[in-house]
Amino acid sequence: MKQLYLLILGLSFWLPLSAQDFDILIRGAYLIDAKNKIQDTMDVGIAGGKIARVAQSISPDKAKKVVDASGLIMSPGLIDIHTHVFVGSKARTFADGFSSVSPDDFTFRSGITTVVDAGTSGWRNFETFKKNVIDASQTRVLAFLNIVGTGMSGHSTQENLQDMDPEKALEMLQRYPDILVGIKIGHYTGPEWLPFENALLASGNAQKPLLVECHLPRYTLAEQLEKMRPGDILTHSFEEIEERMPIVDEQGQLRPFVMAAYERGVHFDVGHGGAGFWFSQAIPALQQGLKPHTFGTDLHRFSMNSGMKNMLNVMSKFIAMGMEVEEVIQRASWQAAQVIQRPDLGHLTEGAVADLTLLKLLEGDFGFVDAGGKRINGKHKLETELTIKGGKVVYDLNGLAAKNYN
Repeated sequence: MKQLYLLILGLSFWLPLSAQDFDILIRGAYLIDAKNKIQDTMDVGIAGGKIARVAQSISPDKAKKVVDASGLIMSPGLIDIHTHVFVGSKARTFADGFSSVSPDDFTFRSGITTVVDAGTSGWRNFETFKKNVIDASQTRVLAFLNIVGTGMSGHSTQENLQDMDPEKALEMLQRYPDILVGIKIGHYTGPEWLPFENALLASGNAQKPLLVECHLPRYTLAEQLEKMRPGDILTHSFEEIEERMPIVDEQGQLRPFVMAAYERGVHFDVGHGGAGFWFSQAIPALQQGLKPHTFGTDLHRFSMNSGMKNMLNVMSKFIAMGMEVEEVIQRASWQAAQVIQRPDLGHLTEGAVADLTLLKLLEGDFGFVDAGGKRINGKHKLETELTIKGGKVVYDLNGLAAKNYN
């Protein structure tokens, strides 16, 4: 760089004639940014942890680091709205337990920059979760608060009606509005509607969504959907197990009350998990017009090694079932941000936080497996090449942002 040597009051120093505008410049990627209606080859400049410029051509002379992303897809950082990351030392439990997983171990390599914990903690133990996991993670960790005070701490505590306090839950939501995105109800086997009503009350008073996890065997699916409001979220939407009515009937038809809920604004999340996703539900539902709003994985210690694997695998399954790549990425980024009421995320508007991922769309013969052990084949699969969180490279599969050895 050209420099100018100055003498002022007997002191000498070097002054750059021109400063570099960007910390990182990504060039030549196919950008999919649903909020800004961009599906085109673009350059993106990053400075100070923010998106500084998006244009079809930006000079590499203006950047400290240049990443050649030709042939790759650029997406805003992906958002997984159903995870269990309140990891701890307690055996056989999710809350502060060994059944949850540490978020940084699995997010960035899947193009994810934000996860939402699905009610693993409640109002009694959320602050332990915040201190031990949320504050210690590079991944942005948000959370649904369980209506049960101790969250997912085991069967007996999850059945305690006295611990399902809507006022205490609301108080915690109001204390941490930037982290807590709503209330979760699930894993209750009793006939009383009090847990559901309390969850609706707390989330309604906070003006945040209710996440309904379908482990509620004494409530029918029709009853649950009838009580849910526009903006509330049903997860494990494509589940087919005995304890709940599936969304598609024995004749392969989408139940009318399911489509009615979908059309009035109830959001349907995948919630794949170890048992929450079946092709026998997803394929006919997709063919009849019910597409998932979000691709929550239900990430936990067991699901990540089953048919789910990771969020990109879930997204690739829907590509194999007929959804367009652009639509899948839109639902995993900007639409997910809208569902959890975080419009600051999921897009690459100039001035927005620089969370993004570079993806490769692999071509070949791939197999995708559901919770029932059934497989479909697909010709495409998404793979992460590079992930940037807050303007910093946090995962780089092939060293795209690294300097050459020699």
